[in-house]
This record gives sequence, structure tokens and C-alpha cells, in this order.
Amino acid sequence: MSPTRLLLAPMATLSHEALRRTIERFGGCDEYYTEMIHAPSLITGGKFEHWYLKTGPCPEKIVWQLTGGEPEPIAKAAEMVADIGGLGIDINMGCCAPEIRKQGAGISWMLKPIAETAALLREVRSVIDGNTRLAGSSPLRLSIKIRLGSDDFTEEGLLTFTRMAVDEGVTQIVLHPRTKSEKFRRTPRWEWVQRLSEELPIPVIGNGNITGITSASAAMSAAPDSAGIMIGRTAVSSPWIFRELKNGDREQNPERLDLLEIGTQFLDDLMVYQPQEFHKTRAQRFFSFFCDHLTYAQYLRVKIANAPSASEIRTIFSAYFDEVPENRFYSA
Repeated sequence: MSPTRLLLAPMATLSHEALRRTIERFGGCDEYYTEMIHAPSLITGGKFEHWYLKTGPCPEKIVWQLTGGEPEPIAKAAEMVADIGGLGIDINMGCCAPEIRKQGAGISWMLKPIAETAALLREVRSVIDGNTRLAGSSPLRLSIKIRLGSDDFTEEGLLTFTRMAVDEGVTQIVLHPRTKSEKFRRTPRWEWVQRLSEELPIPVIGNGNITGITSASAAMSAAPDSAGIMIGRTAVSSPWIFRELKNGDREQNPERLDLLEIGTQFLDDLMVYQPQEFHKTRAQRFFSFFCDHLTYAQYLRVKIANAPSASEIRTIFSAYFDEVPENRFYSA
């Protein structure tokens, strides 16, 4: 069973142009969500904020994900990114990181009085519609990315919240079917993706624990009416995952991938499409996942984590394949 649409998840420090270009070399996906853009920082013109606004290599596939704890900065940020274009604007209503919740952002929007969240969505929808009238362009989509809610969530509460979102102009929802406190070890409940898909008149996308064809097939079996799948960490460890899902089982004719070439090209792109201050930390973040396919992955992760610079990371990564040449090529 092949999912209808495939989306890259918004991941802090990862969902930037260098990763998108890496994925696009393998055929890409249907939508690229940006990493979370902090609305207050964007509108005040922070030093690094313009780097978050890069749209390559496929501007028409970009979905801007905004985060913040107050409606006004989010609406102003929405106006800024709407001027750039793209596919849509997404409001993060699912992140459970303590620092995000402390700001009243992320999943806090699911836990606030529903009228407050409705007012936010109404304001952003108004900004999008106003921008469309002025520019004479096609309207950007308004979407939200959510979780199930608090640990004591109910079906009635989830449906009330999502129906409100539809009433306020949301036209796509991505559901990560875990609650506020459930970590990645907790199996996502894809049956809730199916439940929302049945109840709502808009596309519902599922997100969580997709690692390959087997898990994607299981997810789509549990949620056959969903509009597609969003993938996060696996798209970093295996940038070819979207092509794998599109093409189906290649066991009889696997592709031979050069991991050294892929990793080196990622670093080349990182140097161009991210500020120098981010090079080391974002390279470390990428390789913490990309090393998954290597025999001595943890050994290499530790060396890269302790590297003093991005150039040293390049040297360490390349030297690994001199030590373990049999790991250079991976069959997928």
C-alpha cells in the first residue's frame, strides 16, 4: 500500500535547505515543512532569521512552520512568509519541548481555551486571504500540526478542537498520534489518524515511527483514509526513504548508495545554505542520524560530537571509510 502524499517533517536544526537538497537528489517528496520558525524572532529581524527563509531547491513545495505563544507575532510572521510564497503556512500546535511550552507555544495551543486558539487561526487566515487579494495569487494553505492532546485527552475533545480548526479555515491537519507526555518509545496510535480522516472534510496526514516500507504499510493499513505520511528522523538517516516508499520493495534489484558521497555532498550544501555559526552543530545533528547504517555508528557519532569544527567533521567522516571501507556502499 503506497501513501498518497509524502511530507518531510519540521525538525529543529534539521529541516533546512541542505537536507532538502539531499532528499531531492533521490526524487524528493511532495511537501517540505521548514524547521520551526520562531515568529517573534523573525519579525524583529534576528541575526540568523533570514537563513530560515531559504526556499530551495523547490520553493513551490515549501510549508512554513511558525511557532510562538501570542497571536500577533504569528500573524505578522505569516504575512512575511506569505510574501515569499510557497505551498502553505503551518502553525505548530504539537511540540512538547519544555522551552516551547513555557512560551505558551506548541502543544500549549491545544490546551488553552479553545476560543483563544480559534482567534489565532482566524487572524492568520485573514492575513493569508488579504495577501492573496493584494498579490492576485493562489491562496496559501493554512495547516496545523498537532498531537492527541493532554494525557487525559478524549475523543470528544480532539474532535471539538479539530472541527474548530476547520471552521476557522484550516485546510490540512498533520496528527502525531501521541499525547503531550508520550515519548518516541510509545507506539503512535495510527487509529486516531483514521478517526480524524473519517470525521473531517479536509486532508489528515499521519506522522510517527515510519522507518521503511513495512512500517509505512502498517500505518496506511491502520489509517487507510489518511491523505499521506509525514516522515522526520528517518528522512535524515535515510534521505532516500521517500523514493523507497514510492517505488515499493526493491529487494530483487537494490540500489547501491555511496554513503561517503551523500554525506560529503550534504556538508558542501551546509556550507552554502546555513550560516557559518551553525555549520558544526547542524553537521553533528545530521550525522547523529545518518550514521545509523554504519557498523561502528556509535564510535563515529562520538568522534563527530567531539569535533571542534565542521571541517574536522568532514575529515573524521571521510577517514571512517578508510578504516571500514566495506561500509561505504549501502544497498537500499
